[in-house]
Amino acid sequence: MTLNDMGQRAKKAAKTLSVLGIEKERALLRAAGALRQRQGEILSANREDLEKGEAQGLTPALLDRLRLTEGRIEDMARAMEQIAKEPDPIGRVVRGETRPNGLIIQQVTVPLGVIGIIFEARPNVTADACALCIKAGSAVILRGGKEAFASNKAIARVLGEALTEAGLPQGALQLIEDPSRASAQALMGLTEYLDVLIPRGGAGLIKAVKEGARVPVIETGVGNCHVFVDESAGISMAAEIIFNAKTSRPSVCNAIETVLVHSAIAKKALPAIAARLGEKNVELRGCPRTCAILPQAKPAAEEDWETEYLDYILAVKVVDSLEEALSHIAKYSSGHSEAIVTESYGNAQRFLQEVDSAAVYVNASTRFTDGGEFGLGAEIGISTQKLHARGPMGLSQLTSTKYLVRGAGQVR
Repeated sequence: MTLNDMGQRAKKAAKTLSVLGIEKERALLRAAGALRQRQGEILSANREDLEKGEAQGLTPALLDRLRLTEGRIEDMARAMEQIAKEPDPIGRVVRGETRPNGLIIQQVTVPLGVIGIIFEARPNVTADACALCIKAGSAVILRGGKEAFASNKAIARVLGEALTEAGLPQGALQLIEDPSRASAQALMGLTEYLDVLIPRGGAGLIKAVKEGARVPVIETGVGNCHVFVDESAGISMAAEIIFNAKTSRPSVCNAIETVLVHSAIAKKALPAIAARLGEKNVELRGCPRTCAILPQAKPAAEEDWETEYLDYILAVKVVDSLEEALSHIAKYSSGHSEAIVTESYGNAQRFLQEVDSAAVYVNASTRFTDGGEFGLGAEIGISTQKLHARGPMGLSQLTSTKYLVRGAGQVR
């Protein structure tokens, strides 16, 4: 089947999905059950991907992104069930009023239509994207990375068959079974059928989609996230927050990549922070003042401040003020998530107000930037742009609106 054929099927399916209600919930619950019932074939396909990944020298962090287990498949199924049971985001009245001329005007939520998603080595995205897009009344065309090819194919097959058996149109969920660059470029140009394209992956993928797409793009994913340890910070709290934000799952976009430490407490704070990170063998790359305090740190180069490592590597810099920390974040941040550890109310307020990122924290780990943790359910990704959606993109962010206008013969 050609991509053009897939686009036609998706467009037709989207028209059907846009008027469905409880049928979407029933279909997704059936699909969640299919994930559990057929997890054996999914895990078998995933082992094939993992073996290829190990042979190709993928890092432990990337292999972790790729790996599926019975527990992770159960998480996927539960997320799908949660999304299925969420209130329908379509047909919700955003605002309404009766104008002086008698016109009744309502703004209501509607599906986006056909959503394209290009993503890398996280096969759970296949299930999350399927559930979110269908619940939001849209058809979805997925193009995954070559690292997870067998896994994505197995998951899409299981879900697609379950959705069709539940009565949804066949074009509701489609996977492009060609992980080449050419297929991604073709999807970027599917202007006749695609309403929006969402890239989910590293900086290279995001950049390629932004520059190459001829359809609207919602930018997600790149996470060059920071923690600033203020001079008033509790050192033990700072060490725990940094440890969690870096090591709980370093391969995800809400993990931190840079720590900034105020010079007034650097000599006490840095050894404590380094000792905690040492439990996970985190490699530190520091500025000259950091290296003077921590002999084990490697000298940082300019590119370290702008790199999303997605690994057990952390850049560390000593700064002399909140202003310097804010300036550093403004220059190097990807606009994802930043945190300050402080006991100063004034500094906390300045950080919240002046840092221009999708999620800004005081005394908490950046790992909370997640649809589930924010009470949105599963998410399609973390939007780092400012148009339409910003931060975790749940169901409501996967809708558009239209105006319904009722009159009684009014003319202008």
